Amino acid sequence: MAKAINAGLRQAMLDDPKVVLLGEDIGLLGGVFRVTSDLLAEFGARRVIDTPLAESAIIGTAVGLAYRGYRPVCEIQFDGFIFPGFDQIVSQVAKLHYRTQGRVSMPITIRVPFGGGIGAAEHHSESPEAYFTHTSGLRVIAVSDPQDAYGLIRQAIASDDPVLYFEPKRRYHVKGEVSPELGAPMERARVVAAGTDVTLLCYGALVSTAKDAALAADDEGVSIEVIDLRSLSPVDYETVEASVRKTGRLVITHEAARSGGLGGEIAAVVTERCFDYLEAAPVRVTGFDIPYPPAKLESHHLPDLDRILDGVDRALGRQR
Repeated sequence: MAKAINAGLRQAMLDDPKVVLLGEDIGLLGGVFRVTSDLLAEFGARRVIDTPLAESAIIGTAVGLAYRGYRPVCEIQFDGFIFPGFDQIVSQVAKLHYRTQGRVSMPITIRVPFGGGIGAAEHHSESPEAYFTHTSGLRVIAVSDPQDAYGLIRQAIASDDPVLYFEPKRRYHVKGEVSPELGAPMERARVVAAGTDVTLLCYGALVSTAKDAALAADDEGVSIEVIDLRSLSPVDYETVEASVRKTGRLVITHEAARSGGLGGEIAAVVTERCFDYLEAAPVRVTGFDIPYPPAKLESHHLPDLDRILDGVDRALGRQR
């Protein structure tokens, strides 16, 4: 997946000379995950810019570049480091198009490696996506496999809207076929496994876990429809509602904490719109409402196969 993102960045830079990359150690080092490897040698230091260790400066510089007609792509080295740039993102990037009545666009893509599962230290395994889905003016997407990683980074860069592009770091080394096709529009969800008994919503790293859960449940005679949300803001409720009307049950899983998480918002909207179709209350399977735990304990915090299957059992009215 890391190579797919690299290929998408390279193609976007070939297609448009106004695309520039900014981030800490993205040039000579190629980024801590080597996602930007070799791009400095190909495009030079004026387009692949090693920045100081200052996220607020990275985002602030990107705002100025966007004002001047560029399409900056910012790398936030780790999810937990995004908060020094939070003010610029929610107060400037998200609002300038509205504030100027459409005269100024902010075609900024902000790449955020996110989530746990890599045994990292504090501040390196966060899931901050809900902060940004709450902010009008931002698109928020999360990728789950190499093909989507390639297609969605190109779509994000081409968009005139600012995009938060969340990439699950524990999936960087997952392999898969990648074609030059861009795939479905980034605002559309994707049904990755068809089913009839329960709808299981997920995104990012948990798409793989959800697919495994669907296979395990099938052995017990339970048919799970797995939907990769892809777009976290806006949510493709058309696809979600169509599935829930078919299955009558909904389970939502994400690594982020339960309270204030995206799952609660989706559960509320689906309940409002599909109340007459629901056979049971929506179920959430999430991270716990705690600071991200030390690496030795993270396996207890992250939703896994057993916890997701337990959520499916609760939606079906049975306990394991």
